[in-house]
Amino acid sequence: GTAAPRRTRLPLRLVRPAAAGLAGVLLYLSFPPRPLWWLALPAFALLGWALHGRGLRAGFGLGYLAGLGFLAPLLVWTGEEVGAGPWLALVAVEALFTAATGLLTAAVSRLPAWPVFAAAVWTAGEAARARFPFGGFPWGKVAFGQADGFFLPLAALGGTPVLGFAVALCGYGLYEAVRLALVRRRAGALPRGPLAAAALAVLVPCAAAGAALPLVSDAAEDGTATVAAVQGNVPRLGLDFNEQRRQVLDNHAKRTRQLADDVAAGREPRPDLVLWPENSSDLDPYRNPDARAVIDGAVRAIGAPTVVGAVLTPDTGKLRNTLIQWDPRRGPVATYDKRHVQPFGEYIPMRSLVRVFNKNVDRVSRDFGPGRQVGVFDLAGTRVGLVTCFEAAFDWAARDTVTGGAQLIAVPSNNATFGRSDMTYQQLAMDRVRAVEHSRAVVVPVTSGVSAVIRPDGTIAERTRMFTPDALVDEVPLRSSLTPATRLGVLPEIVLLAVAGAGAAWAGTAAVRRRRAAATG
Repeated sequence: GTAAPRRTRLPLRLVRPAAAGLAGVLLYLSFPPRPLWWLALPAFALLGWALHGRGLRAGFGLGYLAGLGFLAPLLVWTGEEVGAGPWLALVAVEALFTAATGLLTAAVSRLPAWPVFAAAVWTAGEAARARFPFGGFPWGKVAFGQADGFFLPLAALGGTPVLGFAVALCGYGLYEAVRLALVRRRAGALPRGPLAAAALAVLVPCAAAGAALPLVSDAAEDGTATVAAVQGNVPRLGLDFNEQRRQVLDNHAKRTRQLADDVAAGREPRPDLVLWPENSSDLDPYRNPDARAVIDGAVRAIGAPTVVGAVLTPDTGKLRNTLIQWDPRRGPVATYDKRHVQPFGEYIPMRSLVRVFNKNVDRVSRDFGPGRQVGVFDLAGTRVGLVTCFEAAFDWAARDTVTGGAQLIAVPSNNATFGRSDMTYQQLAMDRVRAVEHSRAVVVPVTSGVSAVIRPDGTIAERTRMFTPDALVDEVPLRSSLTPATRLGVLPEIVLLAVAGAGAAWAGTAAVRRRRAAATG
């Protein structure tokens, strides 16, 4: 007689885990290349339902399932050329942060106005993931799925932490408003305070986004600059593209010479500055006279200062992923070394241990080392801030260049190892959020992915197709004013971390009181 109840009980026990996993999938679907930013709201509402009132262990497990549902499809491109092992390992580790977030969300879900604390907890989880381990992996911050969204102006107010917090708060608030409305309907009465708080959790983020709209502008403050972004393309996809380094260099030189011909014929305006992608010359031009001659010839042909992405190979020490300022008359005059080199891509932590699991680590035979200086080049009177590829995911990287005087941001990138995956679109969305966050035009030259010119309001003025040689030439506004987000820096994130900490402490104290009351009762 007990078999039937057990059979019905088991599916009911699976409802919340399934809801948590589905919440993660919805959050993934809110990211580019899909323009479904609004799916983040039902994602958080569903996650709120799954976690509300749960115990700590259940919260951890449900949070982990949500993390897997979100990150596994979002990061599938990381296994594009190295197989499923590294991709699944990365997802398994990164989902632990979402699991910890689930645990704390379950803890604070019994508090008054819990959506505020839960949204702050989500921000705290993202802050931790952006810093640990090996310098962090911020890819997949909720803010980066909002480049087409209503909440985007909040990036200019408080950066990615405030933007992500607002989205999570609105989603949790939606669930709480529905939950309380149903309770009121069943019970016939409910104090108005909790329902008003739930409504405010939805309305305040929306009102704040509307109020932040005046911070978003693409007006020129310091005149304009005509910028060219060159996409030379690669001979073939995958990890082996590096083996055809000279061909990659020749492709970018050839496309630059074609642009020079177009300018001479009047088909394109003359650029004030030219941007090549990261890794456009994996031959060190300081050590290879032929590579130097190829670059020099192309830059002289176009007659404008050019930023060249190169790999520098000193006799001793680590390699450098470097952007070189190349003058048409004087040659290389300044450099910027990438400050956040990518673990397991540009250097291998714990090499001997990792080799046991994946032999591809030996493709990185010599580690890259990080630079220390902020990159701002003066290119024909335009101050250009330099953020190399993966660095765009980190809040500090773009901000440092703007506080250092950049009127325009360049994000030279190389996506050739990730094929035709969503990676290039996810990165482009990050760059659009950075444009609004700091109110700067952002130019993205890519070897083979989607190159683009982004205006300071986050709109894309021009873009290329994947794996197609091209050159974008566009007049972009130069700006020097600082948004609140740029001025405040990490302060909004610290405030939200404090809110999360206060919520966790309050929940802990309340739990102790409940246990004592139960023991004495």
